[in-house]
Amino acid sequence: MMFKDKLIKERIPKHVAIIMDGNGRWAAQFGNERSFGHEHGVEAVRSVVEGAGEIGIDFLTLYAFSTENWSRPKEEVDALMGLLVQAISDETDELKKSNVRLQVIGDVKSLPDNVQEKLAWSIDKLSGSTGLTLVLALSYSSKWEIVEAVKRIAEQVKLGKLEPSEIDYDLMNCYLNTSEMPDPELLIRTSGECRISNFLLWQIAYAELYFTPKLWPDFRKEDLFEAIFDFQNRERRFGKTSQQLVS
Repeated sequence: MMFKDKLIKERIPKHVAIIMDGNGRWAAQFGNERSFGHEHGVEAVRSVVEGAGEIGIDFLTLYAFSTENWSRPKEEVDALMGLLVQAISDETDELKKSNVRLQVIGDVKSLPDNVQEKLAWSIDKLSGSTGLTLVLALSYSSKWEIVEAVKRIAEQVKLGKLEPSEIDYDLMNCYLNTSEMPDPELLIRTSGECRISNFLLWQIAYAELYFTPKLWPDFRKEDLFEAIFDFQNRERRFGKTSQQLVS
């Protein structure tokens, strides 16, 4: 029996986030440049988006490019940006057919103009979709996001539009990039690395973490289903005891 067939429909997480890691190591196995791994990583994205739509996930957030990634060699960054533009051009029509909507989180203004333009074009073209929302985290880091949120809140306090006593969890959520989506219930990281890497630190406070040794270009929708099957077999207590959940 395939993992998809084992899933409980009523317990599918609404939001799954993925740290797509291992492209460079995958390419090295074949004696190729890192860009070769990034190119084949697009196939994994295609499969996982398809799988997420099949089982009814509402939001799928992919960590595509961090603010720290700007420090990589210029050739690799340029290749990534070019690949991103090409992938958006190639995949948008298929995403529309699959009823997928696109959103972006991160410091979008720091991206090259052609990337910003292509993203805006795709977001607009997919705006009428009502199925899965695919969220790309681009030039994103959680610390950056939180600092920017604090700055905007502080400005409201300075203008007298907000009292410090009014600042709470809900207000903070409103100023984050993810304000229009639920927090991830499941965070997946590929390549065997067991760290969060500055990704959605506020939002994953209660998320289940799933680490797999599989490198991203080898990851497919059946691997996504396996991760969700594992998620469904965990006890999520949120501070309560097991007995309280039973009761």
